[in-house]
Amino acid sequence: MRSAVATRGHSRAWVDNAVRLIEADARRSADTHLLRYPLPSSWADRCDVQLYLKDESTHITGSLKHRLARSLFLYGLCNGWIHENTTVIEASSGSTAVSEAYFAALLGLPFIAVMPQTTSASKIALIESQGGRCHFVAESSQMYEEAERLAAETGGHFIDQFTNAERATDWRGNNNIAESIFEQMRDEAHPIPDWIVVGAGTGGTSATIGRFIRYRRHATRLCVVDPENSAFYPSYVQRRDVVTGMSSRIEGIGRPRVEPSFLPDVVDRMVQVPDAASVAAARHASAVLGRRVGPSTGTNLWGAFGLLAEMLADGRRGSVVTLLADSGDRYADTYFCDEWLTSQGLESAEAASVLSEFERSGRWP
Repeated sequence: MRSAVATRGHSRAWVDNAVRLIEADARRSADTHLLRYPLPSSWADRCDVQLYLKDESTHITGSLKHRLARSLFLYGLCNGWIHENTTVIEASSGSTAVSEAYFAALLGLPFIAVMPQTTSASKIALIESQGGRCHFVAESSQMYEEAERLAAETGGHFIDQFTNAERATDWRGNNNIAESIFEQMRDEAHPIPDWIVVGAGTGGTSATIGRFIRYRRHATRLCVVDPENSAFYPSYVQRRDVVTGMSSRIEGIGRPRVEPSFLPDVVDRMVQVPDAASVAAARHASAVLGRRVGPSTGTNLWGAFGLLAEMLADGRRGSVVTLLADSGDRYADTYFCDEWLTSQGLESAEAASVLSEFERSGRWP
């Protein structure tokens, strides 16, 4: 009697080497900096509070999404979905696609980013500079279906950041962003932050941080900030799935639907931030830091400033940590261009006044 035997033709040796290449790339990269944001001494001395920025722009591909892309590739490799010659496909016109194109090139794999025809030339150029190919659809709502179609047509793998972000990252540690933050805060005056503030694009970062806080039993609370038109905030408030049918005007965060990776039950508070406020805060912080920061960092800071003002009003000591997600230099022709902002109806004079009063007095409306 003979036993039936079947094997797959994929090379384990290639996968082993691919994992090694990604791990070696990570070891060559130092951890990202944790910057202390300079708060005005005129009011900060009244109450012992600090604000920190986890500077994710220092990744080799320039954004927070570098961590996600690394995790997604390792997840695909170790699940047996990515093999030698696999075409990797993503539905993204932003920083995730830039970072995924980098890792695909590292492994010698073709990469296709599916994106709307309206994607800016600068974002297309960034993806192509990492060796990726851009595939266009008429409407953003068509991206997912087209990515799945291309994966089936090429025998490739749709890496699907919006579904796999929270699954691909080891939330218990393994040098994820949460573990890195708490390790870098260890010798600060208030090493356990009162709040960590992040935006939600896939929801993967907030899921990782929220889980890690609970796993390590920290008193830290998680605040997620959300731009206009995004489904995350109304869904959180209404405790049901919401579809807005509109795209966010703040690149990198906000979604027209609630993505599978967003876990509302690990979020302690959500704040909806006006788009003009995100732009104003990004410009304000750029002036304070002497370097441009992206618009999603402005959203993060608007939320963080509000929490700091609460602490000041209550006379509480402590710290707040948020993310510098990417460099504002990527947005020189959009969020840092006055003519473009006017064309988009994003004049930020009112929000700039709020920031000026906050800087003067520490008060928040």
